[in-house]
Amino acid sequence: MEISHKTFHRSAAWIHRNARPLEAARWQHSFANGSREEVIRVLASFQNDDGGFGHGIEPDFWLPKSSPMATWAAGQVLVEANAEADEQVVHSLLDYLMNASKQEGAMWSSVLPENNQYPHAPWWHWREGVQSNWMYNPSVELAAFLIHWSPERSSTAKTGWTALKKAIVYVKSVDDMDMHEINNFQKALDLLEDHRQLFEETMDSSLEEAQNKVNQLAYDCANHSPSEWLAGYQAMPLDFVDGPHHPLCKKFGTLLDKNLDFYIEQLNQEGIWDVSWEWEDYDREFAVAKRQWQGILTLKRYQLLRSFGRIS
Repeated sequence: MEISHKTFHRSAAWIHRNARPLEAARWQHSFANGSREEVIRVLASFQNDDGGFGHGIEPDFWLPKSSPMATWAAGQVLVEANAEADEQVVHSLLDYLMNASKQEGAMWSSVLPENNQYPHAPWWHWREGVQSNWMYNPSVELAAFLIHWSPERSSTAKTGWTALKKAIVYVKSVDDMDMHEINNFQKALDLLEDHRQLFEETMDSSLEEAQNKVNQLAYDCANHSPSEWLAGYQAMPLDFVDGPHHPLCKKFGTLLDKNLDFYIEQLNQEGIWDVSWEWEDYDREFAVAKRQWQGILTLKRYQLLRSFGRIS
């Protein structure tokens, strides 16, 4: 099963009519030879003077001030756009992370108390002890950003390695993990491929050993029953695989083809995918966030479908 040429163009038209300028720029960059500079220019509109990001860049919480989680969302876009370390938007992001880091726990705060003052999904509500729900989401990936965009032996990189070492000790000790935290570890370890030797000098394990552990957690976390994939928000095999060369492809086997078919079958008449979650409050604001998420989800799934050759 493949996405037809006609359907692809219907989806592209929807993105340009209805998605945020950020997703429209990312779509152009991914599918129409758009420039990475335009992606970065639009992304910078979410950046605050302190270098961090806010303003609802993660559509499920609308806090305008900078937060580690919103800055993580921006960092992922910068990685996708192959942003260079010498770009001002990256410099400022790293400054924010250094100022916001908590060296004792080597973990950035995932949810801030100020979240509660603005429209947000219930899972973004701050309360005492909420960090235990999030653990190293997104801290392990923020640590990788510091390493990825900093000189190898700099104080910025050192802060990243300190946080990362604690995260690796943690991941080696657990038998199960939330899908989003698994994604954070996957993305972080991908970024560290170019730092393999220093990783192995710093950690008590090889990069490959850490990757194998995270991929096993991903395999165990995914729902392996296609008949249940319609039953609300849950982890599917393609949530942990970014292309046909991913090491989990062989392990998931035919489940990946079924997941790809499922994505294509769920594409609606507008050429987009609907979201599988709702907020409990803020109905009008959720209607806006839902539209924004449809753009993000459509972009992400088209990128996956293309990588597996499912666009005709």
